[in-house]
Amino acid sequence: MEKKPHFVRREFPPREVSSISLALLLAAVLLLNALLYLYLNKFYISSGRAETDPSLCPFGYFKLGAVKNCSPWLSCEAINREVRKLKCVGEGAVKKVFLSEWKENKVVLSQLTNLELKEDFLHGLKMLKALQSKHVVRLVGYCEQQFTILTEYHPLGSLRGLNETLHIPKYKGMNTWHRRLMLAIDYVSVIRYLHSSPLGTLVMCDSNDLDKVLSQYLLTSDFHILVNDLDALPLVNRSAGRLVKCGHRELRGEFVAPEQRWPYGEEVPFEDDLMPPYDEKTDIWKIPDVSNFFLGHVEGSDIVRLHLFDIHAACKKKDPAERPSAQEVLDTYRKVLTLLIREAAMPGTREML
Repeated sequence: MEKKPHFVRREFPPREVSSISLALLLAAVLLLNALLYLYLNKFYISSGRAETDPSLCPFGYFKLGAVKNCSPWLSCEAINREVRKLKCVGEGAVKKVFLSEWKENKVVLSQLTNLELKEDFLHGLKMLKALQSKHVVRLVGYCEQQFTILTEYHPLGSLRGLNETLHIPKYKGMNTWHRRLMLAIDYVSVIRYLHSSPLGTLVMCDSNDLDKVLSQYLLTSDFHILVNDLDALPLVNRSAGRLVKCGHRELRGEFVAPEQRWPYGEEVPFEDDLMPPYDEKTDIWKIPDVSNFFLGHVEGSDIVRLHLFDIHAACKKKDPAERPSAQEVLDTYRKVLTLLIREAAMPGTREML
């Protein structure tokens, strides 16, 4: 009887990934990185975050909206003749603010309310003129004799209303960790600019609590940040031995930096003459608290906080000299943004390799 052949089932080893497949995978990763670089580069430029902003006019000029040509800053005569007040939208210790109109453009008219504070008002005007850039609200005109300043209008207002704005149906799509981190990057970019400004190293002194900080900045319609209030910007000049003090009153609370607090204990009454001065590293101390506000509690924000933990811990060093510069913080923020976008775009890449 003829025997039937037996078929033995052979176990083949798992097929190894061919060199061609691996090369294609690596090429895909490199292409993704290139596209990511181009995206981020385009994002910074198209959103007005490039180092040079083509929309800016030469010194002494401005343009609003879609207007292509630059106009000279409006004079006292032009403001009195061409600007129409619409309504009061705010009032602080130094000035009253009016929503106004100039040639069918909405503008903001600020007027001094307390003559005893005219030096603060004029200092703010001086800073506004000298620091015109992509980080600073656009100056439209001014009248020193009447203590009046005219600036561009931003309907979303100050950063104090950020969370309310993000709950408006029109802007709910912006309420993501990505957009919120971009706002934090904008904020640190402003601090970096002030610390390396054309005038020297400037300290943002109107920042004794979170609410005060947020009131100094505007949210633009395309979701970027501009500094708006420059009344309190003293200059640090280490080579000349010049440090600063933010006001003449005692500062308290964990929000202000340790060196801004009275160092001699409760038993010694506060005296401004005995209070030691300090430098721009007070701004660095406050960055983690402000960024924590920006990040909010949306999906993914805790992951961002985890990636920023080390740099934020460095910002909170008690010794100001041990804190990073604003440029170092900004570099870290941008690296984290790039890393998280890459991981979101291709989450399994590391395991595949």
